[in-house]
Amino acid sequence: MPAKKKSVASKLRLGIQLVFLLLITLISVNHGLSETGIQIPFVGNPSLHGICPFGGVVSLYQLVTTGSLVQKVHEASVVLMALVFFLAVLFGPVFCGWVCPMGTVQELIGKLGKKLFKKRYNHFVPSRLDGYLRFLRYGVLVWVVYVTATSMKLVFSDVDPYYALFNFWTGEVPLTALIILGLTLIASLFIERPFCKYACPYGALLGIFNIFRIFGIKRNQNTCINCKACDRACPMNISVSTSTTVRHHQCITCLQCTSETACPVPATVELMAGNFSLEAKGAQKVSTEGGAQ
Repeated sequence: MPAKKKSVASKLRLGIQLVFLLLITLISVNHGLSETGIQIPFVGNPSLHGICPFGGVVSLYQLVTTGSLVQKVHEASVVLMALVFFLAVLFGPVFCGWVCPMGTVQELIGKLGKKLFKKRYNHFVPSRLDGYLRFLRYGVLVWVVYVTATSMKLVFSDVDPYYALFNFWTGEVPLTALIILGLTLIASLFIERPFCKYACPYGALLGIFNIFRIFGIKRNQNTCINCKACDRACPMNISVSTSTTVRHHQCITCLQCTSETACPVPATVELMAGNFSLEAKGAQKVSTEGGAQ
């Protein structure tokens, strides 16, 4: 079956990803230049800690108990955290799939991996081992929240590849973070979004929202032809073809599995809330039993 052309949703998603990647890069560079008295016009210069929504998460305990935030974390992080949580309640981890620059960089490197390894790409890790490894990020989440709460310091920056990616040129990044960044970028040639799958604490937290999100990825069993195109398209190796509603904790709402992008049958795999479907070309009502109304 010939591959479908890149959908409107895919193009929109890539555009949003690149915009945020460029924005964070400019902000990071501008923050470094500001110390020398140089400024990039129309670009702010906060630190990455100040605009990272995960900073709000790790500061919650200190905020509730003392009324203050962890050192280096700005009030904007708490606002961004609330916004990301609101979107996650509606659509799941869209921050991971559409916004996070670290995820975008891994995807871009993955495009090279796909060209090098073809169908072998993203299937190097045995499925049984992969299933266990996916829960490591919850251990990282518990460790980060606990250590930050007890030390009142932003300890995750010492191992954070996201921080290292946008600050490696400053000389302020710990060696451990640089090593993890290097391993992540290399692994991205073989595995789709390796850090997201196995180690990202924020992705772990947002993944929980997949259990009760309002708009979910749903598969119409009556029109599904069991071609597995949705499974092959999923960057997180989720078995969409065996689900009626995808509740997997690693779904990033990238929409790559949907009928608009991968599934060859219209109105079969869609982002829906009840019978209401959201599509890139507009919203329409769809019957989960008989296709489009």
